[in-house]
Parts: sequence; structure tokens; C-alpha cells
Amino acid sequence: MFPALETAPLALLVVAIASYLLGSIPFGIVLARVMGLGNLREIGSGNIGATNVLRTGNKPAAALTLIFDAGKGALAVLLAGCYFGADAAQLAGLSAFLGHLFPIWLRFRGGKGVATFLGLILALNFWAGLAACATWLLVAALLRYSSLAALISAAATPVWLALLGMPTASGMAAVMAVLIWWRHSDNISRMRSGQETKIGNKS
Repeated sequence: MFPALETAPLALLVVAIASYLLGSIPFGIVLARVMGLGNLREIGSGNIGATNVLRTGNKPAAALTLIFDAGKGALAVLLAGCYFGADAAQLAGLSAFLGHLFPIWLRFRGGKGVATFLGLILALNFWAGLAACATWLLVAALLRYSSLAALISAAATPVWLALLGMPTASGMAAVMAVLIWWRHSDNISRMRSGQETKIGNKS
């Protein structure tokens, strides 16, 4: 469920730190300020991700946030994999993900990590990442809950990795899935009480 450690420990440490710092970049907040949308912490849920940027009414800003948040996870994986190996690539993905959840620039108060998670999985194993994205889209289309789609997609990703040629990454994906479920605890509570906003409905 985890890759063999083949990269030198010092190199892995550098990869972890660099990837964490990359993941810590709060693109949602940066784009909201650059595009004159205000302080994202004072809008909607206060979250730094694309869903909350969308609450500003600016769809291009939300789309860019989604792309950049996914891209930073993918970039961390691709660079580490290119210069080192599979162990470094997985560590880079996990570190970038943790950076998004606990960014040093925002006093460790970050986002929920779904876009970064999907981006890094796509970079690790394209077909498993595509299956994870398709899972999100299917659940969102059928049940119209973005949060539920994220939860089911995250939970399914370790299985997709195991089935589609990268079982050594399933352990890392499972760890991230647990963190995604934890970060969605408020959404889970709202779904249980019937108060979670559906896709297409105004909050």
C-alpha cells in the first residue's frame, strides 16, 4: 500500500518542504484580492477553495482557483517524480495536500483539499485520477451535493488506484481521504439534518 523508500532521506526532506510550501499557496485568496472580489475569509463559508470563490459570483475566478489548486498538487508530484522516484512523488503529493489544508501563510487554516487531491492523483496515475473525477461528476449529477460527491470520490480513490495499476499509492490516498472526510465534518452534519445546499440552489 506504500512505495519502497529508495530516495535519499535528505532529498525526501527537501521534497516534502518544497511541496508543502507550494501547496500552501492560497490561490483562492490571492485571486479574490487581485480580481477585486474582497476578502474571501469574509465571504460565504470563509473557505479558500473554488466553491467559496464561486459565491462571489465570479465564475472565471472560481475556475482559475480550481485549476491552480489542482495544478499545485499535480506540479509537486510531477517534479518530484521527474527528479527522484515514485516514493518522492507520493511524498510530494501528500505534502502539497497538507500544505493546502494547513498553509503556513494562513496560520494553518486552509481549505478542504478536494481540488488539490484530484490534481495530484491525476499526476500520479492518470486513469485512477480520471476515475476519481468521474466518480465526483456522477455523484454530483445524481444527488446534487458537491460535498457528498467529494466524500465518495475521495473514499473510492484508494480502490481506483489499486485496480488501475498503482496499489502502492492506495495507502497515501486513504490517509488523504480520511483528512478530506474530517474537513467535511460540518457538511456531513448539515446533510444529516437536511440543511446542506444542493448544487444549483442558492445558499
